[in-house]
Amino acid sequence: MRLSPAWAARFLALTAGLAAAFAHPPFGLLPGLLGYAALLRAGDTVGPRPLRSAFLRGWLAGLGYFAVGVWWVTEAFLVDIRAHGWMAPFALVFLSGGLALFWGAALLLYRLIAPKGVWRVLVFAGALAGLEWLRGHILTGFPWNLPGETWRAGSAPSQAASVVGVYGLTWVTLALAAAPALLLDKTPRARRVAAVGLALAALAGLYGFGMLRLAGAPADDPHATQVRVVQANVDQKEKWKPENLELLFSTYESLTRQPAAKPVDVVIWPEGALPAVIDDLVAPGSPYTPRLAGMLAPGQTLMMGANRAGVAEGGTYDYFNSLVAFRREDGGLQVTGVYDKYKLVPFGEFLPMGALATRVGFRSLVHMPEDFTAGPPPRSIAPAGLPRVLPLVCYEALFPELARAAARRPGERPSWLLNVSNDAWFGATSGPLQHLSLASYRAIEEGIPMVRATPTGVSAVIDAFGRTVPGAQLGQGKLGVIDATLPPALGETTYSRFGDVIFAFMLMLAGVSALLSRILRD
Repeated sequence: MRLSPAWAARFLALTAGLAAAFAHPPFGLLPGLLGYAALLRAGDTVGPRPLRSAFLRGWLAGLGYFAVGVWWVTEAFLVDIRAHGWMAPFALVFLSGGLALFWGAALLLYRLIAPKGVWRVLVFAGALAGLEWLRGHILTGFPWNLPGETWRAGSAPSQAASVVGVYGLTWVTLALAAAPALLLDKTPRARRVAAVGLALAALAGLYGFGMLRLAGAPADDPHATQVRVVQANVDQKEKWKPENLELLFSTYESLTRQPAAKPVDVVIWPEGALPAVIDDLVAPGSPYTPRLAGMLAPGQTLMMGANRAGVAEGGTYDYFNSLVAFRREDGGLQVTGVYDKYKLVPFGEFLPMGALATRVGFRSLVHMPEDFTAGPPPRSIAPAGLPRVLPLVCYEALFPELARAAARRPGERPSWLLNVSNDAWFGATSGPLQHLSLASYRAIEEGIPMVRATPTGVSAVIDAFGRTVPGAQLGQGKLGVIDATLPPALGETTYSRFGDVIFAFMLMLAGVSALLSRILRD
């Protein structure tokens, strides 16, 4: 049976999205980038209802792309399968289908402009990159697996994010990947070959710039801060059982006490390390307070992902997903820094339209009496005895604007980024591996090293170029510690100075290309 042209175009669009998704880490099938060329062809193939057809094709491409990119989210609903398991298929369908709306809108915009000739590659890149920027900002935003993050963090092409950011790199990636579609045009051959040749030259420049930047990496300072990342390999299904508190605490305690080749300045535990509110653990008379102090050397700091309670109006409590810094001084513990998570995960940490959602049977996945409360926007903190650090809890590390805004505060530029995350929610899937690469882009954009701590992997120490420090990574399902010297920070990057201004010029270039295409067509 032969497909009709309309169905063939739809199938091509779906396949294009799947191919582009598999180009991302951890799969790394970079030829899949040609999926964007296929998507451009699908957008150029007009039918009797071109606008509706374009939206549907864009949506199908996005559906394939996001189904592969976010399927791991279903794992979170299987942790407590009796309470939440029924939501897993709905979560995947609604999340991937909802995110795909942005791709449908992008192809609709492209078809509405209806550009012609080689210029249309830039219009296509502008339309999809612009809608990807909206995806990262609308309704709290979810910038997972932006096309510009196809390049593994730390690779040569990824270094362009230090200049244009991931949204700018998204525009560049889309333009380069879509260019081969021009070879199938009926325009003059010389023009087509010249355009594709220019794209290849730009791709070579992307690699060349990255290689030069990596070649200029400074040497490590052996006297810099020594960090220990603790990965206790705690399965999420066991973590929130109150009877396991002692077992979990003892595991973190024994790993923290392990001998080190060099004196450790700071020990890091991941997000929500223990199944308890930190206020109770360090309350007067708690048996855990002296044990926390005893596992630390004098002057040593423990930075722990913890759940924290604060008294709200009316005597009720607000609960925060926090990072708390403890320092051992004079045999006791002192709190030297607190950060409360600002960007909460919808449905995971709070319920949008909570009252209505609860009535229809939904509830957040948080193991607390109430949903978490958001803290103020991120800013760096300066725990005693440590260089200034910018905490980013869980998926806050996906948002370029959060890290940049905090790093740009006068006198508050951090020397390192700290991303504590509970990736145990997602098991041994592609999600935690993707999270490692996506979070590492913040190091590239800001020129600041990052330390990641997770309970089940992937924990790592990452340099200012987004590369994992050799020997400083614990993979999924691994129990142990990472002892490493904190890599040096670089000077302020172009992206840190100007943010998405360069990306805005790229979108303007796409607009000018659309105008030129129309003028030349008319």
